[in-house]
Amino acid sequence: MGRVKADAMRDQTPDEIRMRIAELREELFNLRFRNSMKQLDNALKIREGRREIARLLTVLGEKERKQA
Repeated sequence: MGRVKADAMRDQTPDEIRMRIAELREELFNLRFRNSMKQLDNALKIREGRREIARLLTVLGEKERKQA
C-alpha cells in the first residue's frame, strides 16, 4: 500500500476516490485473511490500510459537503 498524502487525495475526483476505497477494502480483506493464516510479514500494513481508507472517506465527505 503506497501512502498517499491528503493533499494528493483532494486533487482526485470523487469517483477516483471511491475506486481507491474499493481497492483498499479488498486489499485489507486479503491482508486480514493472510494475517489469520499467519502468512503476513508486516501486520502494520493492516493499520496503514485502515488509516488510508479513513483519510479517503474524510476527503470524500469534504467534497460532497462542498458540492451540496
